[in-house]
Amino acid sequence: MFAAYQNAAASYRGLAAETGVTDASPHQLIAMLYDGAIGAIQTALYALNSGDIAGRGTAITKAIRIINEGLKASLDPRGGEISVNLGSLYDYATKRLLHANLHADAKALEEVIQVINQLREGWRGIGPQARQ
Repeated sequence: MFAAYQNAAASYRGLAAETGVTDASPHQLIAMLYDGAIGAIQTALYALNSGDIAGRGTAITKAIRIINEGLKASLDPRGGEISVNLGSLYDYATKRLLHANLHADAKALEEVIQVINQLREGWRGIGPQARQ
């Protein structure tokens, strides 16, 4: 009985996430990537504080993939200096995440959360302009 419920709940969550991505504007997709990266890093921080080494590694890997395969890969080289600077910030965040994983460094995780959060807030600030 519970397995059927869990499968249905998992299917619903998957459908809701897929629908959210399908219906999202390019601007909203980047915001979702920022949210996902922050969520993964928060999960890594929780795992670090709980002594869950495997969980920490999995969460940090997820955050790195979101940053590199989502955020960094979406940069438009025609964006000039802004794209270059964002690419450098993403590289820095990735290096700090790797450091955090290797050295169990909570401060490095918190630092990356702050960097990504500032970028997310800036991105949200241009939301109304992006809709026009």
